[in-house]
Amino acid sequence: MKKHEFYMAEALREAKKAFEKDEVPVGAVIVHKGRIIARAHNQIKLLKDPTAHAEMIAITQAANCLQNERLIGCVMYVTIEPCSMCTGAMILARIKELFYAAGDPKAGACGSIVNLVNHKRLNHRVKVKKGILGQESSSLIKEFFRKKRSNKKVPRDSM
Repeated sequence: MKKHEFYMAEALREAKKAFEKDEVPVGAVIVHKGRIIARAHNQIKLLKDPTAHAEMIAITQAANCLQNERLIGCVMYVTIEPCSMCTGAMILARIKELFYAAGDPKAGACGSIVNLVNHKRLNHRVKVKKGILGQESSSLIKEFFRKKRSNKKVPRDSM
């Protein structure tokens, strides 16, 4: 297994934890000098916090690990294209590179809706590579929302 696939598989493992907890299945890991220094999954419902995205939690963990708000030389692996909040945090943290598995046509801020990672007016750019284990990630998120929709259907006899 290639190194990028290995790290993305670890992010997918985190996403599956979120799925099991009825959270939107997004997982993230941050790697520094070949070692995973942070791993997280969405915890929005658990923490009752709209900012408790996998990426945000992982950035906080990595900053604590390195004892620095600048994550110089760090690479992030995320199962879904980050939103504008998470992308902004990556830029502020100076994440060097981002690998994401599947795009997010509704909220993605790394090219789908907007492209903040390479905005010419911002003072930091993040290199981006997409598609690593994209099918697996996309299948997981589709399964999650399919399950959500099927649980919301009202039985005909109760009407």
